[in-house]
Amino acid sequence: MPIWIRQNLGREVFYPHIARALHERNLHSVCEEARCPNRGECWSRGTATFMLLGDVCTRACSFCSVKTGKPTWQDAGEACRVAEAAVAMGLSFVVLTSVNRDDLSDGGAAAFADTLRELRLRRPEVGVEFLTPDFRKAQIKAADLFTHTLATLPSKARQDLIWGHNIETVPRLYRQARRGAKYERSLRLLEIAAHSSMVEAKSALMLGLGETQDEVIAVLRDLRGVGVQRLSLGQYLRPTLDNLPVARYLHPDEFIEYEAIGRALGFTWIKAGPLVRSSYYAEESQGVSHAETDAA
Repeated sequence: MPIWIRQNLGREVFYPHIARALHERNLHSVCEEARCPNRGECWSRGTATFMLLGDVCTRACSFCSVKTGKPTWQDAGEACRVAEAAVAMGLSFVVLTSVNRDDLSDGGAAAFADTLRELRLRRPEVGVEFLTPDFRKAQIKAADLFTHTLATLPSKARQDLIWGHNIETVPRLYRQARRGAKYERSLRLLEIAAHSSMVEAKSALMLGLGETQDEVIAVLRDLRGVGVQRLSLGQYLRPTLDNLPVARYLHPDEFIEYEAIGRALGFTWIKAGPLVRSSYYAEESQGVSHAETDAA
C-alpha cells in the first residue's frame, strides 16, 4: 500500500467501550462487519454506524466482507435497543444502515422507520442519516413510510435527516462488483430521496476498481441530475483476500481534483480522500475535505 494509506491504530483504545455498548444490546455495526479503516477514529469520537436487520446479507457484492446467505434475523425490539445505545453513548448524530434484505416485502424499510421514530422520541435533536439498500421493488413504499413516520413526530424531530444510498462504482463495473444491483435502480432511489421533503440525498463511490476518470465524471453528472447534494469519494481497500483486488491506488491529488469537479457540478457537501468512507464525518452540515490523506 502507498504511504498515504495508513491508520492511527492508537485510537483503537476506544474499541472496548463502544463495542460493549453495541454487543451488550445484541447490535451490529458496519464499522466492524465491513472492516472500516476509520473505525478507530470514528469510535474515538463516540460515533458509530448501526447496522440493522442482522449481519447476513441476501446479496454477495464482491467488494464487501459482510456475510451473505439466507437471513433469519427478525427482531421487533431492535429499534428500541438502537435508540437506547445511542442515548447511552451520548450521540448527537446517528447513521443507520442495513444489510440487503431482499427476502422482506419492504426490503427492510420498516426497520429504518421504526428506529428513526424511537431515536427521535428519545432524543428529538439527534441527527440521523439513513444509508439504505436500493429496496428493489419497494422504493416508493419506503419513501412513503419514511414520510409518514416523519409526519407523526414533533416538528423539531423532523430536522437534520439525510437519505443516503451508495452508487458505489461506475455502470461498467456493476456486474463485477455489485451482483444483484442495477445502476438505474440505484439512481431511481436517489431521485426519490432527493425529492422527498425534509431530507438531503447523499451517495458515495469507491475508486480504484478499474474505473476511468471519464466514467467517474459521468456518474457524478448522473447523481447531480437526479438531485443528489452530498457526495463521498474514497479509495477501495480490499477487506479480505476473498474480495476484489485493488486495481489502482489513487494519489491524494486525484481526490482533490475530483472534489473540484464535484463542486463545479453543484454538490454542496463533499468528502474526498483515500480513507474517506460513505458516512465519514456524516454529522457535518457542510464539509470541505481538502482530500484528507490520513483519517487521523
